Amino acid sequence: MLKIKLTNNNWEEVISKAIETLNNGLGVIYPTETCYGIAVDATNQEALNNLLQYKTFRGSKPISMAVTDIEMAKRYVDINEMAQNIYDNYLPGPITVISKSKGLLTPPVVSKEGGIGIRVPDYPFVLELIKQFSKPITATSANSSYRPHPYSIEQLEKELPKKSQKLVGLCIDAGELEKNVPSTVVDTTMNSLAVLREGRIEFEQALVKSKLIEKRNTKTPEETINLGKEFTKEYLNGKTVVALSGELGAGKTQFTKGVGEQLGVKEIVNSPTYTIINEYPYINSKDEKKILAHMDTWRLTNEEELNTSGMEQHLKDGNVLVIEWADKFYQELNDIVKKYDYKMYKVNFKYLSLTEREISIYGEE
Repeated sequence: MLKIKLTNNNWEEVISKAIETLNNGLGVIYPTETCYGIAVDATNQEALNNLLQYKTFRGSKPISMAVTDIEMAKRYVDINEMAQNIYDNYLPGPITVISKSKGLLTPPVVSKEGGIGIRVPDYPFVLELIKQFSKPITATSANSSYRPHPYSIEQLEKELPKKSQKLVGLCIDAGELEKNVPSTVVDTTMNSLAVLREGRIEFEQALVKSKLIEKRNTKTPEETINLGKEFTKEYLNGKTVVALSGELGAGKTQFTKGVGEQLGVKEIVNSPTYTIINEYPYINSKDEKKILAHMDTWRLTNEEELNTSGMEQHLKDGNVLVIEWADKFYQELNDIVKKYDYKMYKVNFKYLSLTEREISIYGEE
């Protein structure tokens, strides 16, 4: 594995070597505004197969890809009004936008539901690399599955299995990166909030009947994470479901990150929108192996999909389940929770300003 230090003066040399590596079907470790990622040619099936071997275990989880701008994205996906708004107002930046595939690409870039997660990185070097390569590259963290996201090459080399390292042709070292959170995932394939609104009414009715146990205003992601940790320490034990409701970017994933940290999860918790359920193993106080199941119902369109999502298996296994957009199918979720004799806490996130959130935690009805 060739390693090159990235400086302000050697971009062309590094890009030339990276393109050569990509054309040979090997992986390129590269810096981004979130963490170090691994790139292969997203249009090359053999290279994608190598990437799956690199990740060591991924199940059916799809892999996102990076493009230079909306025009490149339009070659591969349909851009609807919701997606257009995100591209216009929030990109480049740490947001992965899921749109419907035009059928030019294949798994693992395309999910089983026919969606593709696309990023426009807020990292000038990467944008220039993609521009000169003229094709999308994969935009997945360079860690192997269930390992921490890497913020330095030294950290990555310690964590990465030897067999994975052999699949990398070039490592671009930009030094230690800021420990920013992974990208937020936004699914635009539905382009409709009708189902969500109906569930929201049921969720709000349930809040009226429930006991308010905590209300807190937070002004930073760190404060929201700490509230998740405090809540977990005080209330979360045994068979518990935490139902989260709130607008996009209101702090649901940050709160869940705090739940994971308090439970002892080693990985960085990120949005499960693209995968429906992310699983984070940890050891509980009884020295038992358990899983924090982090679920997002946004992409589910009906009760049948909810029932086949894998949620019930986690309830059977006694795992902790945190559900984002829980209001979408609140009544169905409530019925399932009662079936397995679980406690359910409801957490509502409300924007007060661009930086401040009101977070209300409710106990049983």
